[in-house]
Amino acid sequence: MEQKKLKDNNIFRYTIIGISIFIIILFRIIPAPNGLTQSAMAVIGTFIGVLILWLTISIDWPSILCILALGTIEGLNFKSLFMSSFGSDTFVFLLCTFICTYALSKTNIIKKVALWFISNKLAKKGPWFFSSMFFFSVIFLGMFISPSVLFVMLLPILEEIYKVANIEKGTKLSSMLMMGMAFCVSISSGMTPIAHIFPIISLSAYEQATGVAINYGQYMAIGIPVGILLTILMIVMFKLILKPDMTQLKNIDVTEMKNNIEKTTSKDIIILCVFIFVVLLWVLPSIFQNVFPEFYNLINGYTTAFPAMIGVVILCIIKIDNKPLVSIKEACEKGVPFSSLIMCAGTLCLGSAMTSDAIGLKAFLVNNLSISLANLAPYVLLLIFTIWTIIQTNVSSNMVTATVVSMVAVQIFSAILGGAIFPLSIVAIGMLSSFAFATPPSMPHIAIASGSEWSNTKHVALYGTILAIMSILLTISVGYFIGILIF
Repeated sequence: MEQKKLKDNNIFRYTIIGISIFIIILFRIIPAPNGLTQSAMAVIGTFIGVLILWLTISIDWPSILCILALGTIEGLNFKSLFMSSFGSDTFVFLLCTFICTYALSKTNIIKKVALWFISNKLAKKGPWFFSSMFFFSVIFLGMFISPSVLFVMLLPILEEIYKVANIEKGTKLSSMLMMGMAFCVSISSGMTPIAHIFPIISLSAYEQATGVAINYGQYMAIGIPVGILLTILMIVMFKLILKPDMTQLKNIDVTEMKNNIEKTTSKDIIILCVFIFVVLLWVLPSIFQNVFPEFYNLINGYTTAFPAMIGVVILCIIKIDNKPLVSIKEACEKGVPFSSLIMCAGTLCLGSAMTSDAIGLKAFLVNNLSISLANLAPYVLLLIFTIWTIIQTNVSSNMVTATVVSMVAVQIFSAILGGAIFPLSIVAIGMLSSFAFATPPSMPHIAIASGSEWSNTKHVALYGTILAIMSILLTISVGYFIGILIF
């Protein structure tokens, strides 16, 4: 009887959702009567469809669907809608992305991917292969997961490695594994703007100042190669300078760890497919920009928040075992770092104030800095902002670093320079703001690594500083040459 009731409720729910979406689409097709535009008809249809959902299903995800539908109507655009609702497309992007990544974090897929890296044939070739594959599992997952969530999820796997290999606290090997994981979390968070707030702040500052967006493909064309090379250099650093005794990793067997992971369910697979779909909507348009410019202009015009909003709506609509794939209420309580979102809102306001002609700060910087910096080579300016960013982010807040350095860079570059060096510098600032390695205040996971007893503050400070210097060298060499080609 209870199962029949649940089944009937599901049938009713999907029927109402289907009717509502049908109405939203239908009113875009029905010819408008005299005196009413087709866009007005679309707005009316959206209102009716969403109103039905509000009255019968829920008030949260239908509200996102409402904005999503309105933004695709001719005469409206997502930016103006976000300004009249959430206030910023960046805020919407981050909120919806965090909800999507929270849903992914509740599956066992992340742990399975990490265990695949450390159990494949390459990882079995030797201790350095094993540790390198572990580090690259962090890099791979970290390109799509926020740093704090990733570190917390992978820490139990690392602790299990310590247990299986009988690695004691305070040894060079235990320190290397802990530092390596923490460093890779930082590196990966700068490689893409997906679920990473620091690159988004820099990219938003550039778009706010120029009216032109740096797309995800352009950012990742620099961030991913630099991140991969920096990870390789990190491993070389550990091998040549730290020189840990790798004996305990020679015959490590992680089979039991794999067996203890629960089986992947249909729910996990659907969530993964939705997340991949969202990521593809972020990345593919920029890759096929020259092949399908209409597709690129369409998706790019909807802003980066558009794919994440679609992901949230799909995750809320689909139900498994009478529960949606994600609950917005639960995700907001457990998976959305609202403190970061609130600060992001503050930084966006700060950026607007700093670039406002009424405030006069832009004119001041132009008048006082343009003369002294005009004779500097663009490459020198890139070097200055690169060094400034890496120093500040390793001794203070990443978000403050991304905000302050980006805003100053925007004012200076827009006043005295054009060309590729401007967007390249902004990408470098967003990327390097995430590359926090050396001190506990830089990032929460660095603080945890420093005080974990598996490593120590001295090791983290020393090897984190070396890694920071390496990141500067890679940015002004590999990053620079890639940036010149794509901008």
